[in-house]
Amino acid sequence: MGKRKGKCVKKNSASKEALEPENLVKAPHSFVIHRGQCSKDLVDLTRDFRKIMEPFTASQLKERKKNTIKDFVSISGYLHVSHMVLFTETELGSYMRLARLPRGPTLTFKIHNYSLARDVISSLKKQYVMMRAFQNAPLIVLNTFSGEGMHMKLMATMFQNMFPTINITTVKLKNIRRCVLMNYNPSTKLIDMRHYVIRATPVGLNKGTKKVVQGKIPNLNRCKDMSEFFDKAGLLSESEFEDDPNSQIVLPQSLASRGAAVDSKSAIRLFELGPRITFQLIKVEDGLMDGEVLYHELVEKTEEEKALIKKRREAKRRLKEKRKSKQEENIKKKQKEKEELKQKSLEGIKKKKESTESQRLMELAAAESQNNDQDMEEDDDADYYRQEVGAEPEKDLFTPNTSKKRKADDNSVRGFKKMRLDKKLKRKYQKNQDGGQQTKKQGNDKKFQNKDFKNKNSGDRDKFRNKGQKKVFGGKVQNKFNKGSKGREGKGRKNSGKGKGRK
Repeated sequence: MGKRKGKCVKKNSASKEALEPENLVKAPHSFVIHRGQCSKDLVDLTRDFRKIMEPFTASQLKERKKNTIKDFVSISGYLHVSHMVLFTETELGSYMRLARLPRGPTLTFKIHNYSLARDVISSLKKQYVMMRAFQNAPLIVLNTFSGEGMHMKLMATMFQNMFPTINITTVKLKNIRRCVLMNYNPSTKLIDMRHYVIRATPVGLNKGTKKVVQGKIPNLNRCKDMSEFFDKAGLLSESEFEDDPNSQIVLPQSLASRGAAVDSKSAIRLFELGPRITFQLIKVEDGLMDGEVLYHELVEKTEEEKALIKKRREAKRRLKEKRKSKQEENIKKKQKEKEELKQKSLEGIKKKKESTESQRLMELAAAESQNNDQDMEEDDDADYYRQEVGAEPEKDLFTPNTSKKRKADDNSVRGFKKMRLDKKLKRKYQKNQDGGQQTKKQGNDKKFQNKDFKNKNSGDRDKFRNKGQKKVFGGKVQNKFNKGSKGREGKGRKNSGKGKGRK
């Protein structure tokens, strides 16, 4: 058997199999994030909105407090991200911003009310959730967005470009399983957003047959035979009767649901997934969240105020460009200084190497010349000896005395290791030296004394004293005769102690 390929080889992004197709790269991708202090419900709404934008969104995106908008914009090009939805919350209410990356425009909506996906699903009597429906992008449906004003056209275009376009000639109906409905109310200027899953059910069949075709298990408790279940339609509930004829269509393609074949008549049913959001357009900006205000619902400014704001923005832009150019000049200047310093350091290192090399050569030349001078001197001495004596000199007569000491590697005589005395021996040595000096002084003083005043018996006494002394290593003298006396004194002390105790 051959070797199995590892995970790195299988998941290599540079291989041809791992490259994304062109239609996926060109599809609009999105970031859905929240910024600032947001309530738990608004964070859950952000996650539900990510479910709507799947599969072309970062569903597991981890945003942190220290992340800025520039961080997301900087990586958007590598990930083919074209839109960003931003949720924020203030004391006045919740807001949603829809921005086109990387240069805008930006639309700001105020959220009037919303319901989370879990609340919508739990409120329905008949729930239908299919996870395979989130594998493909939803279908966007816009209603009554044909009002007057450039802001209406811009808003409709932004909503359409958030989702991938559909080619009618190549689209597959089985991939369209979800739809997002945007309904604009001109009187209240509110937009209602709903999210549904699409399902097709067969029409024109017997109720019992339809149940069996759809894969549902029928309840045969009231029937004596299987044929009675197919014949009697009254056993079924009222909700299972035919739908409105306006919702019935003839399918041009087969769908994934059971009973929805080609050229068959089916009824389209929508099951709501959530969330529900009702919002209103407040502001339209030219740039990415900090450009010129093109439209504002609540505030209207005069032409003079608009001109003043434009003038300030131009001054700010020029100042920013000036600072940026100055910063670039400083960076270039620092790089130039760094290069010059580097060149100087390299030249210094080169000069140092050359000086050390020349110095080494000079030392070698001096050593060679010194050796030659010594050889010349030796030859001159030998010639002088031959002329004067008339005989050849001995072999080692004029050669220098070579030391018998061990030499180091660099031909220098190695010194002897200094002996170290033990601390106790060192103290004894010092004491002996001090004692010797004192005895010398005493001897010098005795010279001035008269020999006649000495006692004759002093020599005998000294002999008697030295008779019982014994030399010990270290200069100590032990007295034999004092041993017994010490013992006696110790015994006497013991007896005296006992006597005292008895008293």
